[in-house]
Amino acid sequence: MKRLLVILLFAITFVGTAQESSKMYSSYFDVNYFYGNISRHNNDILHLITGHPEGFILSWNQKTYGNKEWEQLYNYPDYGISLGYQDLKNEFMGDNLALYGHYNFYFFNRNLMLRIGQGIAVASNPYDKEENFRNVAFGSKLLSSTYLMLNYKRERIFGRLGVQAGLSLIHYSNGNTKAPNTSINSITFNVGLNYQLQQQDPAYQITEGLTNKFNEPVRYNFVFRSGVNESDVISSGQFPFYVFSFYADKRINKKSALQLGTDVFYSNFLKEFIKYSSIAYPERGIDGSEDYKRAGIFVGHELFINRLSVITQAGYYVYYPVDYEGRMYLRGGIKGYITQKKKLFATVAVKAHAAQAEGIEIGIGYRL
Repeated sequence: MKRLLVILLFAITFVGTAQESSKMYSSYFDVNYFYGNISRHNNDILHLITGHPEGFILSWNQKTYGNKEWEQLYNYPDYGISLGYQDLKNEFMGDNLALYGHYNFYFFNRNLMLRIGQGIAVASNPYDKEENFRNVAFGSKLLSSTYLMLNYKRERIFGRLGVQAGLSLIHYSNGNTKAPNTSINSITFNVGLNYQLQQQDPAYQITEGLTNKFNEPVRYNFVFRSGVNESDVISSGQFPFYVFSFYADKRINKKSALQLGTDVFYSNFLKEFIKYSSIAYPERGIDGSEDYKRAGIFVGHELFINRLSVITQAGYYVYYPVDYEGRMYLRGGIKGYITQKKKLFATVAVKAHAAQAEGIEIGIGYRL
């Protein structure tokens, strides 16, 4: 933990120094203390809910002022990095330390702020079959973490100092890279302070006649995704998986595109699951000869934010030889366009069935 704090302080010093030379941007720090409850989304975690989790989120934020078109289209958002610490108030779960990248979006005359953060977390006390078998929430030390924060916010109330308060949702999961993985969701109240690093803010840039309208032909996307995961059967083993996707997208404006496509899944963990089920649960009607491959069709949406975009997709297996978590599946994640013309991209996403994650997919694709 001490090493991570040193790294964070170095990063803060670096970005703070860099901002002094920029007249078109300004930045600020904020710190939020939170206190709340763990959501009972799964009966398997009831023994892990023994107190009210609390912690803090320390963030550096860079403001935007409309120097680029996307900044004006999204009402001049902020972006930055966050360090989060959470005491889960349970001896079997311990505490988590997380590092995020985030965006802040503003509404109602910039008094309401919605923050979306995505990053990685380190669990201090993950599952161990001998020493910590009760922690079915985290099967690994390294986790994926997402947090949402909705704050009423006021800046520069006392000089450069301002206040904020609201609600936060904090999620931890390893994406079923290793079982068990029931995950944890905390719903909390937060209160905090913000401090502006510059004496004054630059003026907002306004482009006359700027519109969200945009039109282009249907584009075609090819994506290859891969990763490692495990079935819900603890100690059944981690196996690589491969996903081949093809889909068409149609931009409906500068921010959004609609998608329609197909996925083919080569899920090697299902080989072991099929074998295990045929022996341990003959009543499931699985004889061990079933195919481990699946294929589905999906509809989706892509939200473009500069060179990043947020993808959400809902799919249905049309080829489904063995039942595993149901025929409907969901995918949510981010894309980063590598080239200026937004053709080559990298992507990271979580594939899930309802609230149960199946795997974290890391991929690369090309948009024609």
